[in-house]
Amino acid sequence: MNQISDRLSGLVQSDIRRMSRECERVGGINLGQGICDLPTIPELVEGACDAISQSKATYSKFEGIDLLRERIARKIQHFNGYRVDPAKEIVVTVGSTGGFAAASLATLNAGDEVILFEPYYGYHLNTLKVLGITPKFVPLNPPDWSIDFDRLRAAFTPKTKAIVVCTPSNPCGKVFTPTELEQIGALCHEFGAWAFTDEIYEYIVYDGRRHTSMASLESCRDVTITVSGFSKTFSVTGWRIGYVVADARVISSIGLVNDLFYVCAPTPLQWGIARALEVGDDYYTQLAVDYQKKRDLLADALRDAGFTPYVPQGAYYMLAEIPEELGDDRKAADWLIENARVASVPGSAFYVSERGKRLLRFCFAKDFGALEEACRRLRAARVPA
Repeated sequence: MNQISDRLSGLVQSDIRRMSRECERVGGINLGQGICDLPTIPELVEGACDAISQSKATYSKFEGIDLLRERIARKIQHFNGYRVDPAKEIVVTVGSTGGFAAASLATLNAGDEVILFEPYYGYHLNTLKVLGITPKFVPLNPPDWSIDFDRLRAAFTPKTKAIVVCTPSNPCGKVFTPTELEQIGALCHEFGAWAFTDEIYEYIVYDGRRHTSMASLESCRDVTITVSGFSKTFSVTGWRIGYVVADARVISSIGLVNDLFYVCAPTPLQWGIARALEVGDDYYTQLAVDYQKKRDLLADALRDAGFTPYVPQGAYYMLAEIPEELGDDRKAADWLIENARVASVPGSAFYVSERGKRLLRFCFAKDFGALEEACRRLRAARVPA
């Protein structure tokens, strides 16, 4: 009998996808998957349409079109606070997910260990598992998602080759502080490990906080591989344009993998993103302002419905404690689908420990009208005492 690869053993469709299908079944409002179905800004559409009308449809360089890499470098200097060489330190990828896969393939070997903070983003974990990497987990401690650095240090071994830092975090919304990042960087230096940072929610931070890029810290620059993209910033999750930034000594290998598996990111869409990067700072400021209003709307509705939300510091997800009356996370998610026609994601999708069974994740990347209706439904379906 023809076989299925061992590397897919135990890999199943995520609860995120399952709940999206359940939401479609009941005609519900999807606060589960981070689809981000907000309007696309005109600059982005015009840039892509111009590229298509001008027949810019052939392969680009595997590292991305020159203009986009130049504008990414300009954006990094302006917003993230450090300089990169667009010709030697940036690769444009097929989404940040493709960037993470290319970076992992370029730097890790089967049998290596990689540390993930729990709760983690499932695509990080599953990518590593498919590559034969051994994950190790260190919990973030609610309600502020603090790090026990003694426990983190104990997780490092001679086999540890990387740690994944998602900031702002999907799913808990933690924004890592400069001090935390420097301590993580020191451990990477001590054990010869990379720090993969997923910074795709970098503009979405709240309550006066600022996002810190680990590579902007002098002590961390040489151990950091930065993964980011534009899906969340410009609400184009289906365009699949991301990028990786790293020292030239490793970015060439990441580019080689990007070429092998993807050839290049979609050429006309790269031109669209390059045009979008002309927008001013007001766009990004308003983005965070609007999301903070949506965060607060959802937090209030969840409290009224009987849940206990952990209000995020950044990103557009919220974890919430499940009332005891609803049972575990899967039962609670199904209850909300049937009684409120609102989709969430069971917390087990982000935990290997039992902790996830007491949590649901909600996404508030919706327009105000849809989110307000979802909040009304949550309140109307209040958990019976």
